[in-house]
Formats: sequence, C-alpha cells, structure tokens
Amino acid sequence: MSESRNYPDLTDRFEAGTLAPEGFSHVDHIGVACQMLQRYDFLDAAQRYGHALRGLAARAGAPDKFNVTITLAFLGLLAERMAGTAHKSFAEFLEKNPDLTSRTLMATWYSEGRLASGTARQRFLMPDRFQA
Repeated sequence: MSESRNYPDLTDRFEAGTLAPEGFSHVDHIGVACQMLQRYDFLDAAQRYGHALRGLAARAGAPDKFNVTITLAFLGLLAERMAGTAHKSFAEFLEKNPDLTSRTLMATWYSEGRLASGTARQRFLMPDRFQA
C-alpha cells in the first residue's frame, strides 16, 4: 500500500505546488507529512506543510477544508510517534501506529464542533477533550 508510493518525490511536488489533488489519499497526507518532519525541524515542517496543504485544498476547489488546528495537532502527533517508534520504513511505521490512518483520530482530543469551527480552520485551538 504505502511502500509503492515514492514519498520523497510526492513531497517535492507537494511543496512545489505541482501535485494534483486527485488521488492524494489520507495515507499520502501522512507519508508527505512524515517526509517533511524528517527534512525540517518541526516549526519549519509545520509552516511548509500547512502552506502546501492550503494550496492543495484550493486547487481541489475546497479551500474551506484546510484546518489549522487539525494540521498542527496531527503534525505534533506524527512527530511524537516518529520519535518514539523504531521503524525502517513508512509501511512499518504505519503498521506499528494503525490509529494514524483513522479519520476520526482527532476526536480523542477534540469535539466535532470545535474542530469544525471557523476558528479552528483559521488558527490553532487547544483540545477540549482530555485523557485521564
């Protein structure tokens, strides 16, 4: 599944704004984010990823889908997992972290209303659900 993708190349095209939105899957979002977190320090990766993702959403005709809160929270989670998971490949990383492919993962920390808000789309919001 994920090993067949050339994520370094996909990431280059994502950053350059030449990647077509069609066929860019949720797993591809994760693969590109992991590449960027490996290439850059966290703040640079977050800025570059966010900028490129916003552009991709606009090219897809759905600029309102971009969400600062989801983007930053997910990048933070990925960075933490990458640092704490021994892995030799992206496929192995996903195998050891299968929850990352869930589209509802952020519901662990955020209510649906908070994530869907216009404010969450424009700036980072702290979680409103807390784990014990």
